[in-house]
Amino acid sequence: MELVVFDLDGTLLDARAQVSEHTQETLRRLRQRHIAYTVATGRTLHASRDLLANHGFDLPHIYKNGVVIWQPSTDAYSHSNLLSAHEIEEILGAFIAAEVTPFVFTLGPDNHQVVYHTPLLTDAERRLVKVFGEDRGLTLADLTDMALHAEVTNISALGNREPLGHIEHAVAAQPHLVAYGGAAFEGEHLYWLDIHHSAASKGGAVERLREDLAIERVICFGDSDNDLSMFSVADESYAPSNAKESVKAAATAVIGHHDADGISHFLRERFNL
Repeated sequence: MELVVFDLDGTLLDARAQVSEHTQETLRRLRQRHIAYTVATGRTLHASRDLLANHGFDLPHIYKNGVVIWQPSTDAYSHSNLLSAHEIEEILGAFIAAEVTPFVFTLGPDNHQVVYHTPLLTDAERRLVKVFGEDRGLTLADLTDMALHAEVTNISALGNREPLGHIEHAVAAQPHLVAYGGAAFEGEHLYWLDIHHSAASKGGAVERLREDLAIERVICFGDSDNDLSMFSVADESYAPSNAKESVKAAATAVIGHHDADGISHFLRERFNL
């Protein structure tokens, strides 16, 4: 059994962060040929669910760069790599020192996600809260209301590159933590940062699926640093032409641009769809 694994932003999704009509048709053809596929993304379930609905993503999904694996069949998380109370304290200390608002993502009963944060400091943060609440259906709350033993999956931020870079550098010195950052879709001048436990990775989660689903070969697609771990465990790995240079260097081959249906065109040729 082969398993195709897609990153979302900058890979399977187009520049509007949507599944294009061409890609939708390609996914339909994959299903007709009984070719298995799933997703491994830095997004949360709530930020992905509507995008993936009705497109045949029936196998387990990998979210938050491998922090959690979600089972569509049971609507439950089967594996997770959560942050400890000490790790949360370390990360929040770095945010306070950099004067940046942290967004703390938690898992509650029935997979309900609550995002806790300190007082908002910028218009970009206020827009982000609106997206979380109105578009993604997340509950927002003050960080002081978070339970002592809350199940924290990741801590994220959106803002100017310099202060977030200081946080990223501080986290890099901690072997039990990992940080990913990059230019934000919300604006060219904005930078995003996502921090989680170092035990979590897309590669580790893909290996879990390989074992659980008795997968013989893994074919993966990605464009950023958080995809390198799954490139390292895949039998074939492909980077769209818009990918980071380090990702293209690690790939089996470089294919078309994500906003020109590069992955979709490649799949049709690769599987003769």
